[in-house]
Amino acid sequence: MLPRWSRAITQLRRVGSQQNLEFRKGLYVSQCRNSSKVAAAVAPATEESIEKSLSGKLEVNLNKMFWSKPCSLALAPDSPLRVEEPKYEGIRRIILKMMLFYSKQSKSIRGANVIYRRIVSQVDKPAIYNVFNLEKTFKTTFSLLVLHMWLCLRRLKEEGKEGVELGQYLYETYNHDVELRVSKAGVNLLLTRWMKDLEKIFYGNIVAYDAAMLPEAKQDELKNVIWRNVFSDDGLSKPNDAASRAVQAMTRYARRESISLSITDKEAIFSGNFMFTSLESSSSESKEGKMEAFNGQA
Repeated sequence: MLPRWSRAITQLRRVGSQQNLEFRKGLYVSQCRNSSKVAAAVAPATEESIEKSLSGKLEVNLNKMFWSKPCSLALAPDSPLRVEEPKYEGIRRIILKMMLFYSKQSKSIRGANVIYRRIVSQVDKPAIYNVFNLEKTFKTTFSLLVLHMWLCLRRLKEEGKEGVELGQYLYETYNHDVELRVSKAGVNLLLTRWMKDLEKIFYGNIVAYDAAMLPEAKQDELKNVIWRNVFSDDGLSKPNDAASRAVQAMTRYARRESISLSITDKEAIFSGNFMFTSLESSSSESKEGKMEAFNGQA
């Protein structure tokens, strides 16, 4: 696959668009070590940059994060963040019913849209990059989108055929959003080819995450997969001590969210009335911990 990306990058360079050049810097593909042999996305970074970004607060705070007991992520009945089905009456309801607004398919599409909005809300906020000390590039955002998509699709599969069908609508919503993000990043030429390669990356990552959660998987398999897919600059190198703390924290976060989603009731999942664990508080705690350490040294 790498030759394919090289050809795409060459053509992007000919276009000469600064946005295209930024996109090229934000994403390229490295071969992923999994049974499907599908490529994994990586971004140019160095061990030195990772070490520098992870210095200080991680040693004190990241080791303490995401150890709490998993709990339901369902929103409270009176939460202002809930999204309820519109309740129309009279002639309006009759017309909407005739237009299949209340059909199973329409409800599934609306539910998938809300679920995806929850994913985007978690991934697009600065907090997730601050907590895990990630640079916000197309590659990292895409990798985090895939990680959270996997968490939701994994939960939906637990509901059998109905959940799998909703998962398909969710994937279609995700795919449309990724296409818009790619276009926004400046890639208008070769868009179809980019989307096909990103699709392979998506399924390759999903396969790797699923395999890492199997009972027979090695103890550090999920951590290794997250390192390759989210943090690594080449998909092959090993994290140093500082980077390892961030990877381990994200591994705990992923496992905790997976269990929390599993104990979240079906209605909340299907309607999208749940929220991933807030990372704003984690980010604030990290900053406070760093300030306390500074004051102590002073």
